[in-house]
Amino acid sequence: MKNYYKLVDANKTKSGLVIFGFIVFITIATYLIAYVLGFDLSAVGVALIISGLLSFGSFYFSDSIILSISGAKEANKRQHFDFYTVTENLVRVAGIPMPRLYVIEDTAMNAFATGRDPEHAVLCATTGLLERLNRTEIEGVVAHELSHIKNYDIRLMGIVTILVGLITLLADILLRTRIRGKSDRDEGNLGAIIFIAGIVMALLSPLVARIIQLTISRRREFLADASGVSLTKYPEGLASALEKLSADTEPLEAANKATAHLYITNPLKNHKDSISWFANLFNTHPPIKERIKALRGL
Repeated sequence: MKNYYKLVDANKTKSGLVIFGFIVFITIATYLIAYVLGFDLSAVGVALIISGLLSFGSFYFSDSIILSISGAKEANKRQHFDFYTVTENLVRVAGIPMPRLYVIEDTAMNAFATGRDPEHAVLCATTGLLERLNRTEIEGVVAHELSHIKNYDIRLMGIVTILVGLITLLADILLRTRIRGKSDRDEGNLGAIIFIAGIVMALLSPLVARIIQLTISRRREFLADASGVSLTKYPEGLASALEKLSADTEPLEAANKATAHLYITNPLKNHKDSISWFANLFNTHPPIKERIKALRGL
């Protein structure tokens, strides 16, 4: 039997180590790409600023962008009574502001939280989830999503998304500029080898960054499960909800690969628990069976 406070601390530590490694990787990758492609630090700085501004703009307006992409509409307290009242009760326990509540008109069962911080947070659920879960199960799901808000996962994943976008845009800018231009590194066989190495680094860095992003996302799901239980004091509520969500085979039409990591379960329904280790690297969520097992072990 595990204590959920210890589980939260363990997940925070592991997530912190992964994030530290991510930042180190971004730093090393940026330096190597710039070096092998023959750029000085000033050129890298310009590309970094351009990439950063584009990425930060996406992060700052992420809630509006995601709600627009998802076709979400503001929830109505009379129509979505359990959703509203459960959230009102749990935010008092969590000690955070009431997030804006939205619903997606879709029979698929899912939910997500987004925003810059608890003061600018959004909690969204599908009508399928609200109609097919009982109040206790909705409470488990809402507690999970409020934990993402309280633990600043919404900000963390926004920053991680910025870092992924940063290395991707930076690699693309430097590679395109390098291909169009010339430098001293073009001369001789060694120059050709270094140039190929630069292309490989520019191509692989965004892929590695994406894998690290998904690893962080999976770790935060375990953390939010445990933190959610600390709010409800009832692991079975979320465990039962996850079982129903797992049994739901309908993909969420409003979701895509860019937003899939936000949801409580994979909305694309394109993976199984018994997949290979390599394929698991690209999953946005840990296997639901593992999450349910962890919850019932609390």
